[in-house]
Amino acid sequence: MRFIIDVLLTGLAIFLGAYMLPDSAVQVAGFGWAVLAGLVIALVNATIGTVLRLFTLPLNILTLGLVSFIITVLMVQLTSYLMGSKFEVSNFWWAAVFALVVALIQLLLGGIFGGRPRD
Repeated sequence: MRFIIDVLLTGLAIFLGAYMLPDSAVQVAGFGWAVLAGLVIALVNATIGTVLRLFTLPLNILTLGLVSFIITVLMVQLTSYLMGSKFEVSNFWWAAVFALVVALIQLLLGGIFGGRPRD
């Protein structure tokens, strides 16, 4: 059940992030496609992103995690390429802004609909 809630919250974050940015920067065809984009980003990030992070670990340590953020932006662009016109990001810089906006929205949504209360 928690997985479904997390997927829906990620879709909502992507949908709101695309709504906040100009249409020329990021476009999502609808909420369902935003949820699917969230799943594709998670899948691509878990597979290709993990391999890239492993190969760039020394550089990631030297740059204090900046390389990891760049890899996340590249995974957003790969998702845009894979999904075609249903989820589009215009270029690298808008993908970086979109990744930051989505991360902030997910932080807010996580605080509102957060995990289980602690005992």
